[in-house]
Amino acid sequence: MKKSGTASISRKGVERWKNGHPWIYAADVESVGDDVQGGDVVRVEDGRGWFLGQALYSKASKISLRWLSWEDGPIDAAVFRARLEAADALRRREYPDDTAYRVVHGEADLLPGLVVDRFGDYLSVQFLHAGTERRKQLFVDLLAAHFSPKAIVNRSDAHVRTLEGLTPEKGLLFGELPPVVTYREGHVVLEVDLLHGQKTGAFLDQRDNHVRASDFGHGDALDCFSYAGGFALQLGLKARKVTAVEISESACAQIGKNATRNGLANVEVVCANAFDFLRDALDEGRRFDTVVLDPPSFAKNKDAIAAATRGYKEINLRAMQLLRPGGTLITASCTHHVAEEAFEAMLDGAAADSKRRVQIIEKRGAGKDHPVLLGLRETRYLKCFVLRVL
Repeated sequence: MKKSGTASISRKGVERWKNGHPWIYAADVESVGDDVQGGDVVRVEDGRGWFLGQALYSKASKISLRWLSWEDGPIDAAVFRARLEAADALRRREYPDDTAYRVVHGEADLLPGLVVDRFGDYLSVQFLHAGTERRKQLFVDLLAAHFSPKAIVNRSDAHVRTLEGLTPEKGLLFGELPPVVTYREGHVVLEVDLLHGQKTGAFLDQRDNHVRASDFGHGDALDCFSYAGGFALQLGLKARKVTAVEISESACAQIGKNATRNGLANVEVVCANAFDFLRDALDEGRRFDTVVLDPPSFAKNKDAIAAATRGYKEINLRAMQLLRPGGTLITASCTHHVAEEAFEAMLDGAAADSKRRVQIIEKRGAGKDHPVLLGLRETRYLKCFVLRVL
């Protein structure tokens, strides 16, 4: 019988573990103690019973073990508190004048299955693993003690929870929440609905790229997949006119509110499918000086990579055709299944098919509040290229 509170992994799993990857898949777990439940902290051993470290265990997910420690000490509230404080210390050092940032980025901050975004006095949290779900109240207490927030919102309505055998959920965990929360990105103030907005309410991973976009905004600008206008508003600070294209009617309304709040009368909102808009704009002979493409993820799994690449190529090809000579294309992908090299190769193909010569001005990623964990490619998911179309 397997020892209490332990999980034994195969030679392949041991090699993966020793090479630093923080995930061990179910196929490489040879046995688990009879008393082990989903969300438990387990001792990880090799086939000989030698101790390798500790991990959070999942019964439902294909990812059975998520690394917590190389050491054989207690994994308790003090450990989680120290990791939370260390994560926030990084953000406060990198963004000393900001109060809107990602506090915890899951495995990258050694807190697997936990995401925490800060919007001033309000926190939006995702519990994405049975281990963090079981310790929900502990994390709420730790966050309340560290930040003294006015409210903590549960945005665990992500589909990934179903892969862990958990039901998506959202609601208020602590304090009182106003209908609208505001936060600043550079010179722009944005409104966010923490309970009903996408993800945790906003896409903080693009914040630095939003602000950088204002340096490139000029002439007639187009922002596709605009959501709440993160790129469009920054472009509006410099461009003559900005057309923000978004398919969601509620998001379109939010762009309008954000534009009014910031006094940007040059931002026009078009509620439409971005693919259709790009095609129709070409047919109508329209041209732009700046184009931004920031679509949602096109590939939820590896089987969708080919279709995702075709989708990326279609919109980027049309964007290149729509740009006047010397125009700027800011194009992004948040699909971690499409690596940066593959994304660049797609752009190369789009440039060739559009019969345009294209320069790479910058390669960017998520902000410094979204650190990348070496060995876990999934934490380096966001690609953002700044291109000049000749």
